[in-house]
Amino acid sequence: MGKIARLHSLAGKRTTTQRKLLLDLIQQAGGHLDADELYRRAREQEPTISLSTVYRNLKLFKELDLIDERHFAEEHHHFEAKATVEHHHLVCLGCGRVIEFKSPLIERMKRQLSRQNGFVVTDVEVCMMGYCARCQESMASG
Repeated sequence: MGKIARLHSLAGKRTTTQRKLLLDLIQQAGGHLDADELYRRAREQEPTISLSTVYRNLKLFKELDLIDERHFAEEHHHFEAKATVEHHHLVCLGCGRVIEFKSPLIERMKRQLSRQNGFVVTDVEVCMMGYCARCQESMASG
């Protein structure tokens, strides 16, 4: 509910049931939804919601820094609730599966590069492409 209150106070917009539903669905997904999947899930609970409402609210949520937009190896974008802990992504080129991971190595690299270059790193996004174990098995047996 805190994020919804933040949504209301920062945007000066009403917290509509559709906005609340969309933000709840993104938070509950615990993963990466594209706009079409978010729309499909929202229609299950709110049949009158339109795809344009989904896109309009995704834009608003991004402006309010409530969600992150990810561009993986696909043309469409994925959205996830703003993470409280920095994490990175492994993306399977076979099935599209996205695996989140954390790495102390990346944190050390960030500190080292900051010191060496007098640079303040505010965000790091690591996305590695490859094949998950399941797709590797399919390729080996196929």
